[in-house]
Amino acid sequence: QYQLVESGGGLVQPGGSLRLSCGAPKFTLDLYVIAWFRQAPGTEREGVSCTGSRGGSTHYADSVKGRFTISRDNAKNTVYLQMNSLKPEDTAIYYCAALYDPGAQIEGRRLGELLGEEDYLFIYWGQGTQVTVSS
Repeated sequence: QYQLVESGGGLVQPGGSLRLSCGAPKFTLDLYVIAWFRQAPGTEREGVSCTGSRGGSTHYADSVKGRFTISRDNAKNTVYLQMNSLKPEDTAIYYCAALYDPGAQIEGRRLGELLGEEDYLFIYWGQGTQVTVSS
């Protein structure tokens, strides 16, 4: 059973934009580090972006830096991934994931480590939303 719910995926032309949403019906996202991962067919899962709990810092993979923006709306208990200037290589299933950090201790460089090699620490996942970038 998935604890997170993603939405907003779809088909878009190169250069276009999409905004993905990640919601949690049963807990407060502001207490969690929230990350976005993606996986294309035949490839390993890749960390895209994450945001620290309680309005903490953000981190982006080099491949999306300057094009993607992660943000929170605590009133809606939702985390967004705004994706601009999309490229065909951005095509993948996108997943959001949550790691409990009520004390906001995980930030800065540590967020990058989580995205890179420690996705197993994220305890809650969604079922994913497909993003296809094609003309």
